[in-house]
Amino acid sequence: MSFVFNSDNLKKIENLHKRYPTPKALTLPLLWLAKEQEGYISLDAIEEIATHTTRPPMEIYKTATFYSMFNFESNGEYHIQICKTLSCALCGQKEILNYLKDILKINVNEKSEDGKFSLVEVECLGSCGTAPMMQINNHNYENLTVEKIDEILKELL
Repeated sequence: MSFVFNSDNLKKIENLHKRYPTPKALTLPLLWLAKEQEGYISLDAIEEIATHTTRPPMEIYKTATFYSMFNFESNGEYHIQICKTLSCALCGQKEILNYLKDILKINVNEKSEDGKFSLVEVECLGSCGTAPMMQINNHNYENLTVEKIDEILKELL
């Protein structure tokens, strides 16, 4: 295995074992730790998590694939997740998505050539009252317009 939790994360795992009733309950926290450490969830990380949770690797994989926040490839420096559920769709999500694709010159599920941006559509990000919205590296941007997209990208670059 090429993925091994680093010493800081092993200490965190030790503390998590004290807080959670069973090793199986550690699945999501360990997926988060692996993502933070490696930037994405590798198959080696799934194997490592399986050893800590006493679960088959396939169960870890199924859990990870259920949640849109866990990815299996490295993202761009700025990982853009745009909500595609009903509230966002009704409030202009497609226009925002198409604008992002045009200015970033990438399609959904792609990374820009320079590695700066990756773009994905995801299910609800929990901000239906401020649709359309997107998340860039875990920071929410709400009530989006084309003009707001320009401002956001200008700040990032």
